[in-house]
Amino acid sequence: MSLDKIDWKKHEENFAALLTDLGEDPSRDGLLKTPERHIKSMKFLTSGYDKDVAGILNQALFDVEYKDMIIVRDIEFYSLCEHHLLPFYGRVHVGYIPTTKVVGLSKIPRLIEAFARRLQVQERMTHQIAQTMQDVLAPDGVGVVIEAAHMCMMMRGVEKRESYTTTSSMQGSFHQPQTRQEFLNLVHSPKRG
Repeated sequence: MSLDKIDWKKHEENFAALLTDLGEDPSRDGLLKTPERHIKSMKFLTSGYDKDVAGILNQALFDVEYKDMIIVRDIEFYSLCEHHLLPFYGRVHVGYIPTTKVVGLSKIPRLIEAFARRLQVQERMTHQIAQTMQDVLAPDGVGVVIEAAHMCMMMRGVEKRESYTTTSSMQGSFHQPQTRQEFLNLVHSPKRG
């Protein structure tokens, strides 16, 4: 469903009713526009549902004779956990070995943003990024690593503020130990600058 077909006003009213049920007065100064702001935030944080993820990559494919690993790393992201609607955030590292085409470097963060701006779990998002890169670019292989902090573990539940979750998805040649290790070494090497 397209986000522009949703009755957002109804959801603002429902959110105001929730505030009332919590014992708040949604008509007081600090909360007067909170239902509207909350809905505006939700529209932004779930805007990835309206994105054509294959189209993001397809609009910037280039024929280049390059057969070695390309890595874009430390791409920051923010998403919402689908279980609690609380944020999780961190960094994504993407590597691939092209066969005939490379993608414009800025398209990789745009792809990540399209998947992050949905209700997500980190494991699925990791796989979606890798699978889309594999499907569209048809490279020799793809590797994706996501490192993230989850507010649902930090501010509720087990309340572990220092915990971090790491997930990976490897496609094609990145299943080979040597290629996987090269990718992981480069992703975790010190940055210059």
